[in-house]
Amino acid sequence: MTTPRDARPTRPTRPTGPTRRTVTRAGVLAAALALAPTAARAAASTPLRLPAPTGPYEVGATTLHLVDPSRNDPWTPAIGVREVMVTVLHPARTVRGCPRAPQLTAGASKVFAELAPAIHPGLPPAGVDWAATLTHSHTGAPVLPGRWPVLLYSPGGGDARTMGTSLAEELASHGWAVVTVDHPGDASQVEFPTERPGRDKVRPTVFLGPPDAEQFRTMIDTRLADVRFVLDRLEALEGPLGRALDLGRVGIYGHSAGGTTAAQTLYDDRRIAAAVNLEGYLDRTDGELFPVARYGVDRPLFLLGTDGFRDARLDRSWSAMLAHPTGRTRRRQLDDAAHGVFTDFAALVPQLHAAGLVTTADRVRLVGAIDPRVSVPAVRRLIRSYFARTVPLRGAQ
Repeated sequence: MTTPRDARPTRPTRPTGPTRRTVTRAGVLAAALALAPTAARAAASTPLRLPAPTGPYEVGATTLHLVDPSRNDPWTPAIGVREVMVTVLHPARTVRGCPRAPQLTAGASKVFAELAPAIHPGLPPAGVDWAATLTHSHTGAPVLPGRWPVLLYSPGGGDARTMGTSLAEELASHGWAVVTVDHPGDASQVEFPTERPGRDKVRPTVFLGPPDAEQFRTMIDTRLADVRFVLDRLEALEGPLGRALDLGRVGIYGHSAGGTTAAQTLYDDRRIAAAVNLEGYLDRTDGELFPVARYGVDRPLFLLGTDGFRDARLDRSWSAMLAHPTGRTRRRQLDDAAHGVFTDFAALVPQLHAAGLVTTADRVRLVGAIDPRVSVPAVRRLIRSYFARTVPLRGAQ
């Protein structure tokens, strides 16, 4: 029996993210933090909170380590295979005795803390216990029997799957099984069950700055192969979780490079019924359109952006997509917002700002001036209602 959501206690949760930074700047900012007012430093010790999901179901979390022996890792060939970590967030039959999962483990949070200010300039190099944030998902909670449609999630370039936790939990609490996918080597940090030759237990990103043209091509091509591989493995998954996944109803959504991945996967793989692209370019760095934008697609695609990230390149590639006569593509814009508003940073950066750890200018650059009490429900509502039409639930929503 599921626990009613309004009877469930709320608890602090915390963030996850990407980035790498120089020792000099880290030292300067850490010194500035040490000299900061006591109130700001005390606020930084308060765990950051992720917003609770609003659906009728408690959420269980199952993590899978998937190995593709047919591919080598493009970033670190010494590994010898391509490994992908995923988390399946699903409606839970019960959460009794199942702890809430941390957003970042101690090992992952240590790497993230070192990298975050370089991947997302403006995030603090010190003063945050990234390992203290709890999600609203319960580790080991059994899946609620039923047939749950599946949504795949691909995060932004340099981001880990954990940075999309809040939206994924929201969708799972309403009855989708959400599969968040890490792309190792690209993601800020990915934690594996064990070490293996060629990598540590926690694998950091290879990116120390924006990818060049060849890296961008490798990143997207690898992500497309990762997503196809994950979907193949889900089809072969056995046990209660495998039986609960309705792979006849599959959607995909992604942020930034993950949005590019989502749109192109819709074009490539007819198992996907609909896609949401959250501010991902639909062309390569030289202006060459991806096939989805060049030829169009006969299934629904939702392009959701912000006024803070809109530029000529995005408009050009999205306009090419919208020009196709199928009429299955829609575009919307969230105002007073920036690129990170589609991730957990929408809720976390304002908390860091309130604690004196992020400047007003950096908050606006990272997520926009929009209040998270507006942005978080708006993004959730837009994506939930889109998938309710295109990858529909059967029964309560």
